[in-house]
Amino acid sequence: MWRDLAPIGRDAGSRGYRRYAWTGADADCRAWFRAQAESRGLTHELDRNGNQWAWLGDPAAGDAVVTGSHLDSVPDGGAFDGPLGVVSAFAALDELRARGARLTRPLAIVNFGDEEGARFGLACVGSRLTAGQLTIEAAHKLRDGDGVTLPQAMEAAGYDPSTIGPDPERLARIGAFVELHVEQGRALDLTGDPVGIASAIWPHGRWRFDFRGEANHAGTTSLADRRDPMLTYAETVLAARREAELAGAVATFGKISVEPNGVNAIPSRVRGWLDSRAADQATLDTVVTGVEKAAREYAERHGIDLDVVRESFTPVVEFEDALRDELGAILGGAAERPVPVLSTGAGHDAGILSASIPTAMLFVRNPTGVSHSPAEYAAEDDCLAGVAALADVLEGLACR
Repeated sequence: MWRDLAPIGRDAGSRGYRRYAWTGADADCRAWFRAQAESRGLTHELDRNGNQWAWLGDPAAGDAVVTGSHLDSVPDGGAFDGPLGVVSAFAALDELRARGARLTRPLAIVNFGDEEGARFGLACVGSRLTAGQLTIEAAHKLRDGDGVTLPQAMEAAGYDPSTIGPDPERLARIGAFVELHVEQGRALDLTGDPVGIASAIWPHGRWRFDFRGEANHAGTTSLADRRDPMLTYAETVLAARREAELAGAVATFGKISVEPNGVNAIPSRVRGWLDSRAADQATLDTVVTGVEKAAREYAERHGIDLDVVRESFTPVVEFEDALRDELGAILGGAAERPVPVLSTGAGHDAGILSASIPTAMLFVRNPTGVSHSPAEYAAEDDCLAGVAALADVLEGLACR
C-alpha cells in the first residue's frame, strides 16, 4: 500500500507532496482509497461533503467504530502526515481478519477531505462541514489563490457541491472515532516508546494581517519618503517570535503575499498569515493580542494601514477521558509499562469531531520530530507497531 501511494502528488524537485483538495493528485489518492476498500470487500461511500468511507458491516446499525485520517498534504509536505493513518487503518483491518476477530459493531475507514487547508486556507474542511462547524455559506465563500471557489473546484472534479453541509445522521451512527497519526514532535522519541495516546490538542488559529502602504520606485524613493508595508511586516514577524517565547507558545508567519511583487518596486500591500498555538486559551489570547498590538504600533509609526482578520480558530480539545482510558487499558494490558499520554499542538479531524462524538488518537514515533516537510519520517518497525496497536484498539472496541 505504501509503495503504491507514495508516488501520487510527489514533486520531482522538492521531493515533497502537493496533494491539494479537488486536484488531480487528490483524485488519484481517492482512487487509491476506493481500490483498497473494494479489494477488501468493503462498501465504498462518498458522503455529501466529499469524504470517503469504507464500511464493513451495516452503517445503519449504529454505534460504529471508525478509524482513518486524510490523504491531502501541505505544500511540499511529508509522506506520513495523514496517509499513515489511512494506510494503517487498512493494515489493521487485515490484521484483525488474520486473527479471526469477529466484529460485533460496524467498522469503517474514512478519508477526510481537505484536512490541511492548503488550497482554500481553512483546515479540516471535510470534517468541519460534517460536524456543522463550517456553514454552507462560509464554505461557498472559500477561494484558492487563483480565485476558484470551493464549489467550483468540487464541480470541476466531478462532484456536486450542492449537497455539502452538516451531516448529523452520519455522526449519529458513530460510537467512536480513533485516528492514528505520526507524532509531530519528539516526545515519543525522548521516552523511547513507539506508540502514544493523545490527551489534548492545543487551541490554535490562523490570522491574516493586511499591511497597506504605497507602491513606489525602489531606486528613486528616499527612505524618508517611503510607506513600505514590508518593513512593518518584518517587524511584526519578529514580534510574533518574541511574544511566543515570552508565553511559552508558538507563533509562525509561514505564508506571505506581496503586491506588486517586483524586485525594483516598494510594495503597496503585504499580506501575511499568522499561525499561533498554545497550551491554553488564555496564553493563546495573550500571544495574538501582543502580536497585533505590536503590528499596529509599527504600522502607525511608518504610515501603514493595517487590517487583522481571524480566518479560522479551533478551541482546546480534551479527548474524552473514558475512551482515552479505554485505549490505555487495551494497549497497557500487553505492555511492560503504561502507554505514554501526550498533548499536541497540531490540529486534526479527530479534534473537530470530538465536539460531536467520542474521539481518540494514537501517535506513532517520529525520531526527528520534523513534520510538514519532505524530511518527515517514521521507521518501519514503529509504523508496524502502530498498526498492531490500532488493531488491538479496534478489536477491543468493535469485537466486545
